[in-house]
Amino acid sequence: MAYVQQILFALSLGVAGWFIAQRVRFIRKNIALGKSEPAAGPTGERWKNVVLVAFGQKKMFKRFLPAFFHLLIYVGFLVINLEVLEFVIDGLAGTHRFFAPYLGSVYPILMNVFEFLAVAVLVACVVFLVRRNVLKVQRFQSAEMTRWPRLDATLILTIEIVLMMAILTMNAADQVLQTRDAHYTQTGPLFFSSWLTSSLQHLNTSTLIFIERGAWWFHILGILGFTVYITYSKHLHIFMAFLNTYYAKLQPKGHINNMPVVTREVKSMLGLPVEQPTTSEVPGRFGAKDINDLSRTSLMAGYACTECGRCTSECPANQTGKKLSPRKIMMDVRDRMEDVGASLAKGGPGLNDGKFLLGDYITKEEINACTSCNACVEACPVMINPLEIILELRRYQSMEESSAPGQWNSMFQNIETNFAPWKFPASDRFNWAKTNA
Repeated sequence: MAYVQQILFALSLGVAGWFIAQRVRFIRKNIALGKSEPAAGPTGERWKNVVLVAFGQKKMFKRFLPAFFHLLIYVGFLVINLEVLEFVIDGLAGTHRFFAPYLGSVYPILMNVFEFLAVAVLVACVVFLVRRNVLKVQRFQSAEMTRWPRLDATLILTIEIVLMMAILTMNAADQVLQTRDAHYTQTGPLFFSSWLTSSLQHLNTSTLIFIERGAWWFHILGILGFTVYITYSKHLHIFMAFLNTYYAKLQPKGHINNMPVVTREVKSMLGLPVEQPTTSEVPGRFGAKDINDLSRTSLMAGYACTECGRCTSECPANQTGKKLSPRKIMMDVRDRMEDVGASLAKGGPGLNDGKFLLGDYITKEEINACTSCNACVEACPVMINPLEIILELRRYQSMEESSAPGQWNSMFQNIETNFAPWKFPASDRFNWAKTNA
């Protein structure tokens, strides 16, 4: 019987691993649709961002209450997964509490720490469910937070609660069995799961074994299923945040990327020294119309988005009632990647499906509302840069389609002819001083 369980566990592990590998390959292909660009800036600074922002949750604590409860879930996720390692070894080797004999008196301490974190995760998930579904925090109620994004968050939180309950139930049944069967490893008293033992004492041994094994299987299969599900969910940010903070821009937030070919042309027109490119550089398109015109970093950010809405809640354009939502921009980029990737996987047209990121997913009204203030970039807890995507879309709109708002076109024309946004020539620019004198 033990060998049957080991075989079933190995099969479960293999199936989950296959699905995860397929999904990772799909996501990598989607990100590869973008333009390749080297990671700019010192490597040390990028690793510093990973440690402080992704691992250390630095930017989360600009809002203490949600940051505190998020930290409980985050630490619980990291530490409790150490116990999952024991689950995997026990499942493959047919053992029970594999590490207990090796860790001795340290093992009960670790188990109590794991249980404390399990309860902390459970409480934090309940708090977040209340914030989303009872208190209805405003930033979770925006127009882009349709049925699926809201359901996704609720499902994840509910699954985490159930998984934590499974751990406590398993440990409680195990503690009762330790008093009846010498084959069960003695763990010593476990503070939190001991609260449940009184309700199990009256059960017979075979029932307790069924509960303990059932909870064990439920938890480990739940973990495997949860891991597969994450790759389809916004909670992929658990992993993608580390990559995104590593590749995030290190330049000051006011810095805007220029197109080298355009910069050289402008300098040439102004009679300024021009550095000749080492290779022929002919842009296929000015700005971005679809995801293949964006950088891979921008596409990766779409998968790193946590949908927390901090960017949108800080956006001045959104606060004044305009349609722009930086969170929606990132969600639209991800949706477009998913649609194109799914089409290509089926042998479909992919990017040639007659749709584009600009127009079919993101409207011109949205991108034209942006003030380029960088509030969204500053607010993002994982250093996503929605502004970079918005500027590329606006660049395409202005330079390729000449469909910028009328006021903008007048300004562009004045800059081209008078080298300033105003309509009078450069020779008259200082007349205001003479008049006031």
